[in-house]
Amino acid sequence: MKTKAAVLWGVNEPWSVEEVELGDPVAGEVRVKLAASGLCHSDEHLVTGDLPVPFPVVGGHEGAGVVEAVGPGVASVKEGDHVVLGFIPSCGKCVACSTGHTNLCDLGAGILGGPSIADGTFRVKARGQDTCTMCLLGTFSPYVVVHEHSVIKIEDDLPLDKAALVGCGVTTGFGSAVYAAEVAPGDTVVVVGCGGIGSNAIQGARIAGAERIIAVDPSESRREAAQVFGATHTAASVEEAAPLVTELTWGRMANKVILTAGVVTGDLIAPSLALTQKLGRVVVTGLAPFAQMDVQLSLLDLTLYEKELRGSLFGSANPRADIPKLLDLYRHGQLMLDELVTTTYALEDINQGYEDMRSHKNTRGMIVYD
Repeated sequence: MKTKAAVLWGVNEPWSVEEVELGDPVAGEVRVKLAASGLCHSDEHLVTGDLPVPFPVVGGHEGAGVVEAVGPGVASVKEGDHVVLGFIPSCGKCVACSTGHTNLCDLGAGILGGPSIADGTFRVKARGQDTCTMCLLGTFSPYVVVHEHSVIKIEDDLPLDKAALVGCGVTTGFGSAVYAAEVAPGDTVVVVGCGGIGSNAIQGARIAGAERIIAVDPSESRREAAQVFGATHTAASVEEAAPLVTELTWGRMANKVILTAGVVTGDLIAPSLALTQKLGRVVVTGLAPFAQMDVQLSLLDLTLYEKELRGSLFGSANPRADIPKLLDLYRHGQLMLDELVTTTYALEDINQGYEDMRSHKNTRGMIVYD
């Protein structure tokens, strides 16, 4: 079938909205008509070259919709099911999956490589060329063909445009606080970077019972929004946060620091560790350029005070368990999703959506399909 998609043809080029050819699902795959797609910062990393991918590529990895067709052998969903797409497929059989770490499924090795995990071929052609899809999804198109390992069934009454957010940003942020940082009741938590992921790290810390949540972001509008999601204090920079955390904790400093900046750089690690108390933990969730190797930190501080530095992918969450769980929290009013979406866009306005993200106008922009 023919459909539209936002295609990236090279580094630092704009998204090109054009007609593409979408193939039928093969064995193990499904076709989904999407209701919406979030504009996540991870797709911006494709534009800047921070994440290397083969071009051309259809962007987008945060979507939800209705299953339209299933290929042979598909058993987990059927036509008409409402689903969220998980940006990391989970097979349920590899060592990572079988030990409860489906966010690290072995199939994740191919999410930036290009071809389908079903048969090693491509489902999308743009201008006659085989075309990759971001995270094997490509949600910057109203129709996608994806593997059933990337599809999570949800209840039919949930709004699909809000459910799309749980496919990446919400779960990544929430899990960074609850699972990776292991925020506990009474903790003092610092969240550095308050965009789509940071806002949900704040929500996760709030739901986990943190007493103080300090939101750090250079954007005044994002600092104001952070207070809606549960921040008790704000600061414009890590340096500005240091005396504030010192005062609030009587010099003990934060239990947990979560780095959710749009681009994490090595010079953020040392001051983040300095914000952390003895036995405290720094969680790095935001992405860094793939070639970056330099990190600044005090090894003496790390050793003498038994501090921890931990990476986190997808918030160390398990998509099939946590996506329905978070949507239940939304249903019961504990998790805010409606408030996350600052502006909605048509697919043709995707470049404006990313410009608004760069200028910090949005907590989360979203493409809404007909």
